[in-house]
Amino acid sequence: MDIGTFNIGSGNIGSSNIGSRANASNAGATANARIPVKRLFRPHDTLVMGFQVYLCMLVAAASLLALAWWRNGTITAPYAQLAGFTALAMWAVYKLMGVFRQSHGLMHGVLQLSKAWAIVLMGILTLGFMTKSTDDFSRLAMGGWALLAYALQVIAYLTSVKLLQRFHLHYGEPIRTVIVGSHWLARHLVTSFEDNPWLPDRIIGVIDNSVKGRNEWDNALAPWLGCTRDLETLIAQHKIRRVYIALPLTCSDMIENIYSKLADKNVDIIWAPDIFALKLLNHSVSEMAGVPLISLSETPMAREGLVLAKSLLDIVIASIALILLSPLMIAVALAVKLTSPGPVFFRQQRHGCDGRVINVIKFRSMYVHREEEGKVTQAQRKDSRVTPVGQFIRRTSIDELPQLFNVLGGTMSLVGPRPHALQHNEHYASLIQSYMVRHRIKPGITGLAQVNGCRGETEQVEKMQRRVEYDIDYINRWSLWLDLWILVKTPFTLFSKEIY
Repeated sequence: MDIGTFNIGSGNIGSSNIGSRANASNAGATANARIPVKRLFRPHDTLVMGFQVYLCMLVAAASLLALAWWRNGTITAPYAQLAGFTALAMWAVYKLMGVFRQSHGLMHGVLQLSKAWAIVLMGILTLGFMTKSTDDFSRLAMGGWALLAYALQVIAYLTSVKLLQRFHLHYGEPIRTVIVGSHWLARHLVTSFEDNPWLPDRIIGVIDNSVKGRNEWDNALAPWLGCTRDLETLIAQHKIRRVYIALPLTCSDMIENIYSKLADKNVDIIWAPDIFALKLLNHSVSEMAGVPLISLSETPMAREGLVLAKSLLDIVIASIALILLSPLMIAVALAVKLTSPGPVFFRQQRHGCDGRVINVIKFRSMYVHREEEGKVTQAQRKDSRVTPVGQFIRRTSIDELPQLFNVLGGTMSLVGPRPHALQHNEHYASLIQSYMVRHRIKPGITGLAQVNGCRGETEQVEKMQRRVEYDIDYINRWSLWLDLWILVKTPFTLFSKEIY
């Protein structure tokens, strides 16, 4: 994939004397001419993937018609129409979800197939209720079809993959490949290719300048072939057709030199940029007018659809929770008010989405007291400031329930990184790298860190570091399914650790 160079060339673009408008236009035209405006990211749906989708469509439609014949002795119009709609829905959903992309292994493929088939079934059921046509179908036949069609699809998928692997291993022409690099990314590529034998790439070896790496490669899956200074000779000697460059960003000069050497050697040159030494946040690759754009740090809420989906989930569940938990919250409010002087609620300024300051609401769990200016002391074991009622509601996290109002107000989410006091953020931001990136999304009442045991006092920096790692992992892997999993798991973790 040739993306060209972004070299404006000589000229006084950066000087104070910009020159005439014509010269500027010519310079701009020259720059644009050196950036090929082409679609960089093309769909990689192979012929085999298309065959697998159509095969699943066929077995699903055929099994439905067969069951209709078995049940009624004939195929009525509603069943024939449903078979056609199912096939079209499967084509759209399976293509959109990339069900049969094989780089993640068989189990991942079966899981993707299960999700896609469930979505198709939910779409069929929803359409049936909307059109009031469910009475046209036998519930026994439809239930049996849902299970039979799924089983046949799994069998067809696994069979096609095994046949494809056998074909590539025995009849396919492998692409003789080398990987340049000693970093962990090169090792990851070697392992991935070995774990996916149906891919055409066959790793012949690794080219590595490091003496230490040379010894390590000798004991690995791929042998060490030589150094980059012998690259051209090694490619000719081993009849290499494809080269993966897996070098860190600090080796940019070497990458350019390797490309210059190989540009006219009739080999594929693929650069796997090693950006993973950075603290990445929801990283992705896109393009703008033919220029590849690598997002190193981006909020997962950049797309309006995702924002809407998460907001709807928050509003629906928070509203239901407030209704169901209102008797408990009223009882706690009375207990707080009657057992110690002071307000029922405790409000504290904390950082919200993108670092904006928000007011977080909690049930008051401490006696009213004064802190030194600019200081917030964490609760500790046997803390005299905590009231008797406060000990219970802190241990069970009931003191966090008023934050459901924060969720309905849009300043918090049900699931997300837990917000900390402003003073704590300032303290830990100076000790933990990329600490504040956890605020690229709304803070949550619960989060991935909390359901993994990161609750309570953070008297050691390592404990906060672990929370931050979970928070960044959550942002990188965010999905509605992950939110639902955390919400389901949260009640079971409330009593797993002593909280004070």
